[in-house]
Amino acid sequence: MVTSPLLGMTLEELQDVCLQLSMPKFTAKQMAQWIYGKHVHTIDEMTNLSKTNREKLDSLFCVGCKAPTETQRSKDGTIKYLFPTENGKFVETVYIPEGDRATLCVSCQVGCKMNCLFCQTGKQGWQGNLTVRDILNQIYSVDQLIAEEGLTPLSNIVYMGQGEPLGNLDNVLKSTEILTADYGWAWSPRRITISTVGLKSNMRRLLDESECHVAVSLHSPIHEQRLQLMPAEKQFPIADIVALLKEYDWSHQRRITFEYTMFGGTNDSTLHAKELTKLLRDLFCRVNLIRWHRVPDVPLKEVEMETMEHFRDYLNNHGITATIRASRGQDIWAACGLLSTKQAGITS
Repeated sequence: MVTSPLLGMTLEELQDVCLQLSMPKFTAKQMAQWIYGKHVHTIDEMTNLSKTNREKLDSLFCVGCKAPTETQRSKDGTIKYLFPTENGKFVETVYIPEGDRATLCVSCQVGCKMNCLFCQTGKQGWQGNLTVRDILNQIYSVDQLIAEEGLTPLSNIVYMGQGEPLGNLDNVLKSTEILTADYGWAWSPRRITISTVGLKSNMRRLLDESECHVAVSLHSPIHEQRLQLMPAEKQFPIADIVALLKEYDWSHQRRITFEYTMFGGTNDSTLHAKELTKLLRDLFCRVNLIRWHRVPDVPLKEVEMETMEHFRDYLNNHGITATIRASRGQDIWAACGLLSTKQAGITS
């Protein structure tokens, strides 16, 4: 018998399950505590539910967590996991430890529609949105795996893996609701960052309906060049995205970051730094400079560190806070822009 997963359900949806099975409404809160608080794998582990209620649940539902099918470990401590999805595909998830902190880079789609020139994920095309369960399962499973190994617990979640989060916004927002709700993980939204190329149609929803940090993939402040790098620039110009962001107050705890991948001889000149300064003027933000890692058949060049440092210093000296993001997991194709499951089982 096919059973439905409980993982990914909100408290209200768990209450509907109780109504469907003629169980007390308060049982929903108990189930949420077992799933999101204690990370159980089976309904039988929910020991404060009566045996009768556990049997009712078990006849139609399951917890729904799935272990990764493959694990790769980098020499720098980064770990990449391959997870099966509900639609028979696969996605990659990256655990990045750093001192007493650890970030999990989660995916929200199989492949990506954005087809940015420099990104390996876009080369596999788009093969579907992840469900809420698919998204949360990455966190659920890795959280337990690293605990078993005694590794640094997760301190942050970034929606920067495979896919465009704003292209799957309903499921992304629902997953962050569960992550931040009292009945769920009870995380602060300040521990979560949602990345986007800048889909203006859903950007305002993200800004209004979520308190999570936001990261915008920028990569060039010049319209014509950004269009060559990122087809999304045609429909969602970065100037329009920045204008929208300036309507909001970023001077408090919530943060807006711009991701700027640098390519040698392409977007790394002083002219680009000047144009970036003009674009972001009067916006309280941060720029993350990212070293591009070569992708097969892409006519771009890697940038020298000295050039990145000069670019960073120019921005900082002209009122834009800028940092160079450390590259992690390149040896296992886990660094920024390298995730792909094109060859990892298009069907299960």
